[in-house]
Amino acid sequence: MRLKFTFSSFLLVLVGIAYVGAQPAQPVFDKGEAQVVSAFSDPAWWIKEEVWVETDFDSDLDGRPDRMHVYITRPLQTQTEGIKLPVIYNSSPYFGLRIPALLGIGSKKNFWKVDHEIGATPKPHRHMRLGTRTKRPLFASSMDRTWVPRGFVMVYSSSPGTGLSDGVPTIGGQNESLAPKAVIDWLGGRAKAYRTRTGNEEVKAYWSTGKVGMTGTSYDGTLCLAAATTGVEGLEVIIPVAPVSSFYHYYRSNGLVRSPGGYLGEDADVLYDMINSGDKKKRKANNRRVRDSILVPGQDRITGDFNDFWAERDFVPKMSKMRAAMLMAHGFNDWNVMPEHSFRFYEAAKAQGLPVQLYYHQGGHGGDPPLSQMNRWFTRYLHGIENGIENDLPVGIVREGERKPTYYSQYPDSAAAAVKLYLSAGTNQTGGLHTTPQASAAPMSLVDDYRRDMQALVREKYAAHRLLFVTQPLKQDLRLSGVPEIKVRLAANKAAANFTAYLVVLPLTEGKRLPEYENFVTRGWADPQNHSDIGRQSALVPGQFVDLRFSMIPDDQVIPAGRQIGLLLFSSDKEFTLHPKPGTVLTLEPAGCELVLPVVGGSAAWKAAFE
Repeated sequence: MRLKFTFSSFLLVLVGIAYVGAQPAQPVFDKGEAQVVSAFSDPAWWIKEEVWVETDFDSDLDGRPDRMHVYITRPLQTQTEGIKLPVIYNSSPYFGLRIPALLGIGSKKNFWKVDHEIGATPKPHRHMRLGTRTKRPLFASSMDRTWVPRGFVMVYSSSPGTGLSDGVPTIGGQNESLAPKAVIDWLGGRAKAYRTRTGNEEVKAYWSTGKVGMTGTSYDGTLCLAAATTGVEGLEVIIPVAPVSSFYHYYRSNGLVRSPGGYLGEDADVLYDMINSGDKKKRKANNRRVRDSILVPGQDRITGDFNDFWAERDFVPKMSKMRAAMLMAHGFNDWNVMPEHSFRFYEAAKAQGLPVQLYYHQGGHGGDPPLSQMNRWFTRYLHGIENGIENDLPVGIVREGERKPTYYSQYPDSAAAAVKLYLSAGTNQTGGLHTTPQASAAPMSLVDDYRRDMQALVREKYAAHRLLFVTQPLKQDLRLSGVPEIKVRLAANKAAANFTAYLVVLPLTEGKRLPEYENFVTRGWADPQNHSDIGRQSALVPGQFVDLRFSMIPDDQVIPAGRQIGLLLFSSDKEFTLHPKPGTVLTLEPAGCELVLPVVGGSAAWKAAFE
């Protein structure tokens, strides 16, 4: 809401002046962190207002520039004492959604059907219709309570075509990068904002220093990357949590059509439907022009190949303009937005010489860095306090069973080195993993059956549907840090097949609500038809062997003594891939297969773990 010049608001300002006059109304810092200031801490004295920032694009084609709805929470002192403060900014496509409506997102009717043959045209699905908030979008008030008392202004905006913002969602398209850029430009005095969505009363961000930090989780974190890659002036630091760095890597793996964990059959058009909470009068036209004409054909659920549609939605190649410092956070067991996203972006930022730190934990989707760490980053880059974060160890990893991170000089660990393992055949579809090449063994085959999950496959008495290769039990703990890689030489009896690889810890631990690291290390998927190029598949010749190489998802995990490391190979993944009719036969040549593990201590540590 805006301050209105009524008698009551006049009294409010007078009382506010008296209130703040009794206490210093300036940010306070101790040990490199912004401290809670009592004069900023009472929500009753915060000014809350909304504006519409004008962009330089018209993505809904209504003949006027799109305006982004922006909501602001700032201390009264920015009004009564004229102080200027830096901004922490959260942009999101979710502010326009009604929470009860979100409960129906998981309905299978809203997702693409996955029970069909690979390469077949999938049946149409029902487009979800979610109730939306049309008056006051939902904002993360917890951020207000955290940062406003510490001397920051909180700013929120709905991304294009969501909430009260103009435009249309494009799921990583250019307008979703330019929208937060426009807001940041307004905060720095380089763009215009208006009191209403269509009015001409201009509003200035006179209370802003022009220094902006962004943070957010999942899609909100993705918008941090999107804004940063524009190189916008004034964006000094970003703290993205579990962001998507590439929508191809979110929905595809090495040419294979894959679903994010927990959302089997979700895709870019489904996500569009979920967030499409903007102007109801424009939705039909936007759906036809963007969802049906760009997203559905561009995402290509038939081949899963990388193409220009996906290239536009990959932020890593666009990083040359980025100037913001970055603290990245992710969970190693996030199977929704997998940790490869943060790792790709972290590696690129580091290569560019940007200030960057990485925070990993052993949990799933989400999970902020420690508040103290976020505070130090915002304090350093927004308030300009020299607190020495440049000298901190740049990588924090919450170890198994711990709550606080252990800090390292880099990720992967500087002591990690590749250990190449070779496969040997055995009985009941179970072979071994060895550091030396093994004598040639007869080919081994498995029969695809998506109905079996990982644990069922491992436990099968007659393992017709998988191949498993295991080490001897470890005699001492062994730590993996980095990206496992796999090469398999395989053939299929059909022109197409899924391929899945899991790195597991055996024997399986029984129990409810076990942490993922008890039985899992990491996963990986690939389409054998894309063995030469993820951008162009070629049908397999039945019975003809091809070499398939791919990286698994990054991890950092300590395998405890007494357990075994297992490589589980199968075809269709019940939780992540399409579900073709069971029966496809995959045949592997063990002598042509390799597993490369990033072992801390390298070959010496591996040898010591088994002696």
